[in-house]
Amino acid sequence: MKALAWVGRMGLDAVRGAGALGLVAGRTMLGLPRLERRELARALVQFGYGSLPLALATAALAGVIVVLQAGLYIQRFGARAFLGWASGYGVLWEFGPLLLGLIMSARIGARNAAELATMQVGGQIEGLRGIGLDPFAILVAPRVVAMELSMLALSTFTFLVAILFEAGAALLTLGLPLRVFFGTFAHMLSPLDILGGVVKTGAFGLAISLMSTAVGLSARGGARAVGQAAASAVVRGCAAIFVLDFLLTSLLSRWMA
Repeated sequence: MKALAWVGRMGLDAVRGAGALGLVAGRTMLGLPRLERRELARALVQFGYGSLPLALATAALAGVIVVLQAGLYIQRFGARAFLGWASGYGVLWEFGPLLLGLIMSARIGARNAAELATMQVGGQIEGLRGIGLDPFAILVAPRVVAMELSMLALSTFTFLVAILFEAGAALLTLGLPLRVFFGTFAHMLSPLDILGGVVKTGAFGLAISLMSTAVGLSARGGARAVGQAAASAVVRGCAAIFVLDFLLTSLLSRWMA
């Protein structure tokens, strides 16, 4: 009986979560035509520009790690010429979007959820409704758009930095000339491989924004609810990223084959 009760509670929580997520997505779409531009600009600076140092540091570390891991097999099988393709594909297709999504879920997802939860608990959101203003047009839609644009913009810089650090790591650790690294990189990677990474990053950004917004707006209680909203946004955002990564990898692999 306890097991059935636990399954029932999990099922109800999943249904409630899906309903809240759908409601947030729908009302955000309706609020886009009346989007508050000043809030959008502020959110772009906060979520995008403010996250640039962390994103670039993560990209550099990811690039070096990918080369060190791939170098073990490259040397074992004598396939040094393919290092540029293998490491570039790994960053553009998998490690780059996934690591960026997880880092941004912890940074901008938690921050967005905490800020919205603070306004929800403090009554500011209800106050906007009381004076006839739409909180989704003023607060939610600008944040969702800003997080999505920030993720796409950050992916451009992180992919570039990761590849540059991969080339440097290959030169220093394996003695692979830069012309060989970039030669196989340019010859064997196609624009569709880059497109796959961009699609994943965009999907992860949308998941982070909607999840954190839904969690923040559903906060009830006091200061403790704000902390719970931030933690829940990170957990749910990371879970959504892993699920989307599995689904998109399967779909895109078939489409690009």
